[in-house]
Amino acid sequence: MSLTIRKTAVFASVAMFLPALAQAQVLQINSSLPDGSFAHAFLTEFKERVEAELPEMDVQIFMGNTLGSEEDVLQGLGFGTHHASLSASAVVQINPRAAVFDLPYLFENRAKVQEFAASPAFDLLAEGFEGRGIVLSALWDNGFRVITNNVRPIVTPADLEGLKIRTPTSRQRVAMFNTLGANATPLSFGEVYSGLDQGVIDGQENPAQVAESARLYEVQDYMSLSNHVYLPTFMLFGEPWLNAQTEDVRDTVLRIAADTAPWTFNWGDETDARVLEELTSKIAINEIDFEAFQAAALPLYDDPLFTDAIGAEMIAVTRDVLGLE
Repeated sequence: MSLTIRKTAVFASVAMFLPALAQAQVLQINSSLPDGSFAHAFLTEFKERVEAELPEMDVQIFMGNTLGSEEDVLQGLGFGTHHASLSASAVVQINPRAAVFDLPYLFENRAKVQEFAASPAFDLLAEGFEGRGIVLSALWDNGFRVITNNVRPIVTPADLEGLKIRTPTSRQRVAMFNTLGANATPLSFGEVYSGLDQGVIDGQENPAQVAESARLYEVQDYMSLSNHVYLPTFMLFGEPWLNAQTEDVRDTVLRIAADTAPWTFNWGDETDARVLEELTSKIAINEIDFEAFQAAALPLYDDPLFTDAIGAEMIAVTRDVLGLE
């Protein structure tokens, strides 16, 4: 074999391995949310932290499901076709224990969420991903849902009596509002503004920033800071990607994901404060009697609608951690 042919063969062999070598230095993260969203802010902070400690790592952020639907990406984490994902509601399709966040009035504030994240309840939640090729590294912020309506301020459960409150098409959310005395009315979000404007529904429930961005204050008189449901975002990594890294790189990336969590919660608190300040002149805002609502909702924690979906053990450990008898 001539020297030229041997050189060509060597270069071809090296080239075959270049994609694998390059991939080991790249971390691609998917999110279903758009550029400029809170998820984008969180992932940008994470990227900066990782690349500061691991200069050889190129963290690439893909917003708006650029890498595929959220469900496809979650499946891809286990198959090795995707590296990481910052996901929310779709996670319950992979790990039913994640539906524990559908329990109403579970967390009064973000400090309670962080208490959960540092407890055996988080460990049990993480175990639910085992066998799926997915690793839960951390819970990051997403936000609390609040109630707006046109009839009266909501302070106690009795204030919900008879109100037509729009909910997503979630059986658990419908059960929650009906149990508390409201008339839950599932409706697509695209119909909410017109439904409120025309009186088809009295109110709705969403994070406060949604009421701001969708201009719901134009057709609503009251915003009650109910914090009735909190859904985090789940920072997930694929085991195949993690296993392709050195132990040092793997441990560093997972540690930074966990260390970034408190930053996201602080960001959420600051953003909520800003949004509420901006809404103060546009809609009447009030606090609620959280303990009264929590007590009224506790029977749902034993309802088969919730226990069958989440698992009795996940609910029991969570209640124990948070002191909910």
